Amino acid sequence: MNDSNTIKVVLAECHNLVREAFRSLLQTIGGFDMVGEASGAQDVIDLVSTHRPDVVLLMIDGAAESELELLQRLSDIAEQTSVLVVTGQQDPALHARAIELGAMGVVMKDQSAKVLVKALRKVCAGEIWLDHVRATGVLNRLTRRHVDDDPEVAKVVSLTPRERQIVALITEGLTNKEVADRLFISEATARNHLTSILDKLDLVDRFQLTVYAFRRGLVLCPQTPAMLRVAATMTSSAHQRGDAASGASSSRRRQA
Repeated sequence: MNDSNTIKVVLAECHNLVREAFRSLLQTIGGFDMVGEASGAQDVIDLVSTHRPDVVLLMIDGAAESELELLQRLSDIAEQTSVLVVTGQQDPALHARAIELGAMGVVMKDQSAKVLVKALRKVCAGEIWLDHVRATGVLNRLTRRHVDDDPEVAKVVSLTPRERQIVALITEGLTNKEVADRLFISEATARNHLTSILDKLDLVDRFQLTVYAFRRGLVLCPQTPAMLRVAATMTSSAHQRGDAASGASSSRRRQA
């Protein structure tokens, strides 16, 4: 956003009447500066390159490849410019595709001017804008698509909320007993949860689980003390098991 806190907007719309309506609306509300309007893709690119607007208001009337290609180009050339899509299409697949290609939000044409203004300000602040009615459908489609592209996503999605809690505690270096005390469950229940988690993620032990959780973003960046504590816990448990561990060597999962 510029120094005067006025949001600079470039409007991409092929119809003159619609452009005039949006220009008049933003001028009436105030706080917005329409620095450019364009009907063609290259004109939009040129305006963005020249003016470096805060937001591009991009009209998409359908799933035409040219519209989606423009959206992707805008995302590539203007890192500091957010794109807000305005469309009359109710298709969640189109909305999900727009978000994947870099749009920061989608506003429907049947929504109010108040919603449009709020969405413009939100995306300018770096937030995603999806109305509550359509957000679930869009997010579900995005999740399913990522599951198809990355089998590991399917494993992570299969974890229950309780299992995710336990993963977070394991990455802190807590033992099964400490996890049980923290969650007010029995140690046996904590152990069973851990076994289920390892099975779902196709991992062998809690150390692998900790590394996996950090790499897959299940928890925040690793803290060295926590990692060391996990390793120390595993080593201690291994010594306690001693020869008894060899009797269970046929088991694919080692519970620390």
